[in-house]
Amino acid sequence: MDVLLGDGRRLVNVVADSYQVLRTPRLTNVAEARVAMQRFVVISGCSGGGKSCLLTELARRGYAVVEEPGRRIVAEEIAGDGAALPWVDLAAFARRAIRLALEDIGRASGETGRVFFDRGLVDAAVALQHATGEPALATLGARRHYDSRVFMTPPWKEIYVADAERRHGFDDAVAEYERLVEAYPMVGYRLVILPMASIAERADFVLRALEASG
Repeated sequence: MDVLLGDGRRLVNVVADSYQVLRTPRLTNVAEARVAMQRFVVISGCSGGGKSCLLTELARRGYAVVEEPGRRIVAEEIAGDGAALPWVDLAAFARRAIRLALEDIGRASGETGRVFFDRGLVDAAVALQHATGEPALATLGARRHYDSRVFMTPPWKEIYVADAERRHGFDDAVAEYERLVEAYPMVGYRLVILPMASIAERADFVLRALEASG
């Protein structure tokens, strides 16, 4: 069954459109595409677990980073009519996040070095599947877009803080984390759980893990 996005396009067509974006001169053959994919590293995990702080540290060290799609959508929706806020319409929010994640992949293909993503396409697909029961994960998981290693921030209650853009409680954050831990391996990714450590120590851990395995 195809998945319909909010603008009426079918999800499979949106994915196909994204592949057109990815066909830059840098990605002209399978080998080059594989190298590009290995440069794209996802930091996912529990909401409020320190992802954004880690990405900020990696950016400070000179790496390209991509801000979480959900945070950008929430900021836009709060400034607008709020129709696609996750606590108003999770399905609409997830569909927007899928489109934005695909656009992010296309834009990142222009980078020559490693790119770190604050969440990504799988996170958005899991949210849509949770909200609607639609097989979004299976549809989007047919092609792996990122490095096979995904770094996960575990639930960390002591640092969890709700804010204007994160209105769910810690229990909901843990439930989402558990869905992601189940979903990522189903579509070919290997999870690396980040230690509960300082921001700098976490950044060192990520970079060492990537260098150790090439």
